[in-house]
Amino acid sequence: MTAPLSAGDAAPALKLDTTAGPISLPPSGGRGVIVFFYPKDNTPGCTTEAKAFTEMKAEFDAKGFDIVGVSRDTLASHEKFIEKQALAIPLASDEDGAACEAFGVWKEKNMYGRKFMGIERSTFAIGSDGMIIECWRKVRVKGHVEKVLSIL
Repeated sequence: MTAPLSAGDAAPALKLDTTAGPISLPPSGGRGVIVFFYPKDNTPGCTTEAKAFTEMKAEFDAKGFDIVGVSRDTLASHEKFIEKQALAIPLASDEDGAACEAFGVWKEKNMYGRKFMGIERSTFAIGSDGMIIECWRKVRVKGHVEKVLSIL
């Protein structure tokens, strides 16, 4: 198991299929990217988080950052989620878990005494140079998007 990623580390090099077409990490083209990992489409916390990023998309654009949400749901599931919730951000499918592993967000979770593996809600701000500016783990949704925007 590798050490968790932290600010100042190089972002993992990955290709992700998103609802807006394939993207590469680290970003290119002079823009940074906010990558937020969330457990599941159409669940309350994930919906709130995705809507908050959508609502503040213009502010992130103005600071030179794109946004992409990542979960292990399929692209078809993501398309339905985007349509149902009127989201304006691309969502990436990590069905094989490669991105979750690379970013260290695939963790053992415990709910009502039952242990299982799942995505730890986490966000990574990656600069245009491919370096991680900041990372947030075990994210609490309320006020999170504003916190991310405030450090850019």
